[in-house]
Parts: sequence; structure tokens; C-alpha cells
Amino acid sequence: MNYIASIGSYAIMVREVFKKPTKWPVMKSLILKEIDELIYGSMGIIIFISFFIGGVVAIQTALNLTNPLIPKNLIGFATRQSVILEFAPTFTSIIMAGKVGSYITSSIGTMRVTEQIDALEIMGVNSLNYLVFPKIIAMLLYPFVVAIAMYIGIFGGWTAAIFGGHTSSAEFVEGLQLDFISFHVTYSLIKSLVFAMVIATVPSYHGYYMEGGALEVGKASTTSFVWTSVVIIILNGILTQLLLG
Repeated sequence: MNYIASIGSYAIMVREVFKKPTKWPVMKSLILKEIDELIYGSMGIIIFISFFIGGVVAIQTALNLTNPLIPKNLIGFATRQSVILEFAPTFTSIIMAGKVGSYITSSIGTMRVTEQIDALEIMGVNSLNYLVFPKIIAMLLYPFVVAIAMYIGIFGGWTAAIFGGHTSSAEFVEGLQLDFISFHVTYSLIKSLVFAMVIATVPSYHGYYMEGGALEVGKASTTSFVWTSVVIIILNGILTQLLLG
């Protein structure tokens, strides 16, 4: 019953976010601030992780090609499929759930503890729109982050395969082009857009409705990361069946 009540509270929160909007000049500055914090501030870790994940996929594929009859271009093919279909959209989203989600929960939770949210409500401001809506709009740029993660991941695979002596550049590129289905990129970007909504709203829910003091802020951040990851994994399975099944 608690889970059902939580889902109901979450749905009410999302609905309230879009009511009584904050004035555009104020909202514009909030959105730009969130883009800088949530998107631009996450690029470094995303690029770093994507590069080495792509490299590891390429190396592991190469080390398992023990049969000389298997063409080396399979390294490029496996890297492309793994990075585009799963590692870029899903693994990156789990990382973002930890980095961005914890930031969202702790920032909103701190405002709850220090009664800043109550002050906004007293001034007649829709605190949910003021706090959560800019984060949702900022996270609409998240598919661009995933697209960069795809490119960097494949580049990392190419770098590891070439400089590790596992295959030639021509064979790797041939594998990248082998049986390429453009809808796979669209599928990944659709997933990333759904995950972006989850990353923006689930941590906001845990921060906005938390109770207690400073210690509970840390607990709420941990809880929000766990639930955000769980929701992302469940939705990943559902979207994969709907879009590729």
C-alpha cells in the first residue's frame, strides 16, 4: 500500500509542476542555471566513462574471438551494438541518476529542511513549478549527452582495438557499417528522453517530500538514487520490448 500511495503522490507532484507557472524572466534564468548544473556539469564524467566502456567492450570482444574463421570486423560490430543499444543510454543514465539525482534530492531537501520551500509557498509561488520544472526542461537536452556518449564510446572502442593490435582500422570501420539499422539510434534517444524525465522527477519527489533534518537529506539522496535506478531498469525492459520486440 505504501508503494501505491507513493506512486499516487508522485503523479500528483508531476501534475502540480505544470500548474501556476513562474514568470518567464525568472524561469529563464532558472532553466539556464539547471542546464549548466545538470547537463554541462555532467559532460566530463560522461565522456570519461563512455570512452573506457567502449574500449573495454572492444577488448573483451577481441579476446573472445579465438576462432580464426571469425572475421575481425566483428569487433567493430559488437562495439557499435553494445554502445548504441545499451551502454550509452542505460549505463549513462545510471551514472546520471547518481550524480544528478543526488544533487537534485539534496538541493531540494535542504530547502525543505531550512523552510525555504515554505517561504516560497507563503509568497504565493508554486514551489513545485519553481523548483522542478526548470530541471525537467534542462533534462530535455539529455539525448544530446547520450548522442555524444555513443560517439565517444565507439571512438574509445576504435582506439583500444587499433592501439591494442586487435584489428585494423579498416576492419573496425567495416564492422561499424555492417548491418547498421538507423532505428537503433532513434530507439536509444527515445529511451534517453524517458530516462531524463525519470532523473528529473523521481529525485525531486524524494527531496520535496522528505521529512526530518540534515541527516535525512543524505538518506533521501541514497533512497532517490536506488529508486531512480530501479525505475530506469524497469523502463529499459519495457521500452526495449515495445520498440524492438
